[in-house]
Amino acid sequence: MNADVQVLCSKCGGRGIRVVGNQAVRCSCTRRNLEEVRYKASRLPERLTRHYFEGFDFSFYPSDASPGDGKNTSYLEMARTALQAAKDFVNNETTGKPDKGLFICGNVGSGKTFLCSAIANALLRSGKDVLFLVVPDLLDEIRASYGQDSGTTEMQVLDAARNIPVLILDDMGAHNYTEWTRNKLYSILNFRLNNRLSTVINSNLTLEEIEQFLGERTTSRIVELCGIYRLLTPRDIRHLKNRRRRM
Repeated sequence: MNADVQVLCSKCGGRGIRVVGNQAVRCSCTRRNLEEVRYKASRLPERLTRHYFEGFDFSFYPSDASPGDGKNTSYLEMARTALQAAKDFVNNETTGKPDKGLFICGNVGSGKTFLCSAIANALLRSGKDVLFLVVPDLLDEIRASYGQDSGTTEMQVLDAARNIPVLILDDMGAHNYTEWTRNKLYSILNFRLNNRLSTVINSNLTLEEIEQFLGERTTSRIVELCGIYRLLTPRDIRHLKNRRRRM
């Protein structure tokens, strides 16, 4: 079949509307098309579109061990709490009762991005508009907007992050932040706080470390925007998965 030939829906013939009894109803193909548009606009990487809450694997979080930070909370307890917080966040968003966002911190390979992408997938499937941005890529995009050949302006990049109903910021880690980059992130978070827009952030840094890299102002906005949750593992889950595949 020629790839350029459009395949029309067998139910509605491509009209988007079909007649059921005496009523005209929107065809299911229209809903699928709208979902595809939302996914493309969300910028959620293709490899993360398969992550759902049902796939969260508790076996990587021991119930008989803890990080040894004096809080006496096991890895499994932290994982259960973080997962439930993520589910509650989605439920609040989809029922029109948005509450605080989420700040999920933990070591590299502890499942933070999995949980954030599961949030994105659940919201996108429910019809919510989401923007998924990797923080280093966002900052590079802002820098690139200054180039003569750039097709976007700095304000367009910032406005997209400021105004989206749900913003997910992935990997707010120990990057080479300058005063310029700190100001850009503060601008986004401060706007979202003032306009009560939901924000989800994950980081391999604690709040105390975030303050060292991004300053007190930005950390204060994160605390006001988000509930704080830890997701830790004794070992990088990605390494453990690779070992399982080789066995």
